[in-house]
Amino acid sequence: MTSSEVATAIDWAAAEGWNPGLHDAETFYQTDPSGFYGAEIDGELAGTFSIVKYSDAFAFGGLYILNPKLRGQGFGLQMQQYALNLAGSVNLGIDGVFAMQDRYRQVGFIYAYRNIRYAGTGGGSAPSTLVPIDQVPFDDVVAYDAAHFPAPRSRFLQYFLLQQDATALAAVDKGGMRGYGVIRQCRVGHKIGPLFADSAAVAEDLFNGLAASVPGEEIFLDVPEPNSQAVSLASAHQMVPVFGTARMYTRSIPALPLDEIYGVSTFELG
Repeated sequence: MTSSEVATAIDWAAAEGWNPGLHDAETFYQTDPSGFYGAEIDGELAGTFSIVKYSDAFAFGGLYILNPKLRGQGFGLQMQQYALNLAGSVNLGIDGVFAMQDRYRQVGFIYAYRNIRYAGTGGGSAPSTLVPIDQVPFDDVVAYDAAHFPAPRSRFLQYFLLQQDATALAAVDKGGMRGYGVIRQCRVGHKIGPLFADSAAVAEDLFNGLAASVPGEEIFLDVPEPNSQAVSLASAHQMVPVFGTARMYTRSIPALPLDEIYGVSTFELG
């Protein structure tokens, strides 16, 4: 798909209730311009999906949407099989809605864990210990991020961290980075993600700093359920669960430090 067609896919995602970021079309497309696909019927866009490749070994799939008028006719299965063929031997990750989990298992996806979306309200004050992400050497950010994601993703970070209508903060001490987080404006409210931190205390500081940037606004945090401290963080800030996905992979479950992942970057790109 072209960048304008990706914008259409993001609009479809909004219609599905997925609440994309205001600038997701641009930042997602720039991550891998060859990673977005559309299905056409009689010259009209009928469905979309993405397979964004981060390395020769890992990719993430998303934006799997079929025009509601065309569902139940087998077109979705054709798109799914085409996507799996494109992925080939690459380990493909997805965040699938719970209702589709069994279907994904049937075509070979391995269940890893659940991500739960929590909703709350921004506000409070930002800790003075945090710094804007652009004050940290970019290579340091890429290296820290790569320790919390299945592959390095410098191109994604290049566009995602400095997008408009967003705030990105880092926790740094004499030993280097201890965590970082991003909050971006969405069609409804603001999403925090990623939120990676060495400890619950650092995660708390980052959450407070990001929430403080949008006082009184609705905020969302997508929490890996196995991280009990992340669940506790959301609960302590009076956030309530509103949605969820099943994280799944086609080849193997990456060995990630889930206890340091307090917020998923995006359900579409991992």
